[in-house]
Amino acid sequence: MADKIYVFDTTLRDGEQVPGCQLNTIEKIEVAKTLEQMGVDIIEAGFPVSSPGDFQSVVEIAKAVNDVEVCALTRAVAKDIDVAAEALKVANAGRIHTGIGSSDIHIEHKLKTTRETILEKAAWAAKYARNYVDSVEFYCEDAGRADLEFLARMVETVIANGATVVNIPDTTGYCLPEQYGDKIAYLMNNVPNIDKAILSCHCHNDLGMATANTIAGIQNGARQIEVTVNGIGERAGNTSLEETAMIIKSHSEALNLQTDIDTSKIYNVSRMITRLMRMPVQPNKAIVGRNAFAHSSGIHQDGVLKNRENYEIIDPKEVGYPESSIILTARSGRAALKHHIERLGVMISKDELDETYKKFLKLADEKKDITDDDILKLLGKEVSSKQLEIVDFEVNCTSEANSKAKITIDIDGEQHTAEAEGNGPLDASKKAIDKIMKKPVRLEEYLVQAVTGGSDDQGKVHIQISKDGIFNYGFGSNTDVIFASAQAYLEAVNKA
Repeated sequence: MADKIYVFDTTLRDGEQVPGCQLNTIEKIEVAKTLEQMGVDIIEAGFPVSSPGDFQSVVEIAKAVNDVEVCALTRAVAKDIDVAAEALKVANAGRIHTGIGSSDIHIEHKLKTTRETILEKAAWAAKYARNYVDSVEFYCEDAGRADLEFLARMVETVIANGATVVNIPDTTGYCLPEQYGDKIAYLMNNVPNIDKAILSCHCHNDLGMATANTIAGIQNGARQIEVTVNGIGERAGNTSLEETAMIIKSHSEALNLQTDIDTSKIYNVSRMITRLMRMPVQPNKAIVGRNAFAHSSGIHQDGVLKNRENYEIIDPKEVGYPESSIILTARSGRAALKHHIERLGVMISKDELDETYKKFLKLADEKKDITDDDILKLLGKEVSSKQLEIVDFEVNCTSEANSKAKITIDIDGEQHTAEAEGNGPLDASKKAIDKIMKKPVRLEEYLVQAVTGGSDDQGKVHIQISKDGIFNYGFGSNTDVIFASAQAYLEAVNKA
């Protein structure tokens, strides 16, 4: 039987430390409940002593969830531990996560003390926390750069004093996977009481190796992974929940390991975190990026159309992704063009396909984005989309929660006007456009970028929508980013 890997999610603690990603208590509860439904084992809900808001969030999360352990972070300080224990009083299952630096760099330059004093403080903190809860996790901060023999002494000491989980963080993302794996193996083989606790991997991504290091850790005996949704976190981020979950699932036989994560929820959870934390996922992000299951090369497209497994090791449905995308570009082949033509309900002969393909290549060299209407025009068919232009645009914002938009759109020479209220100017503009276009769609992604910089710069807006499992994109550019957003949304809706 495969060994279980416990999934410790720190999106609400380490992930929320990213500048601009702070959540209020209601949003944190929404995330916590979703993580619980997804199957994580432990939720690190916050650092209670850091602020009244963080304390209250830990309390409310502890009330809101039932089937997941709620964890609170502390330093090896009595007040921290006392406050964490108070916040966890209502939890069905509570864990205190305490610790201190373990590397000589931290001991000498941050803590300005000695190894022996650190061991004394570590022993005291583990024992003190154990007075409050049965589940005590101890972090040996900067273990990635710590002396192995001293780290083993620290791990042995905290286990002897009540720690049930010992976190071996690669705090600065320094280790190579082989180094981190060897570190875990050394502890498994050289700490006499290691059978009394679980080793945990908490890896940062400063050199892009967080996921690889975490996998190396569990291959060498660690049985808990500390992760965040979308890999968000301090600096370059943390180990990605979705990546580790899918690696373990994809290699379950070779690793002989398993998690309780319901991977079909991954995509929706990723989108929720993007929406709430306003932290877009890079397009080429493994598992959840918008290009993760997109194919534009003719060779790849032909292979995927013949058999998905030719170029996809994961079925998109396994992670809740609607379907693979065959993107038409100048590098696409006849197979991809034929696929889209038939998707539009048009049957075509080989000779007709060859002739259409020649026209397609000329168009694809000129346009970045080939639409269904473009394909129909190449075939000499009538198109359903209209010529659209925003001719009048007015938005009033009395507060973020009470905005009004009035939009007039010219559709093939006929003007249509609609007004709407919304939760902010973008929401109001979207609702006004929806009234005119009468095409219900789901907004999947919204990204604003400055083109060059400066307060008078143009904002470039990228919007992704979905309808019936099909994704469409829209782009807009203007010094008024709300107007650019309306342009982008209208373009995407028209394609749908």
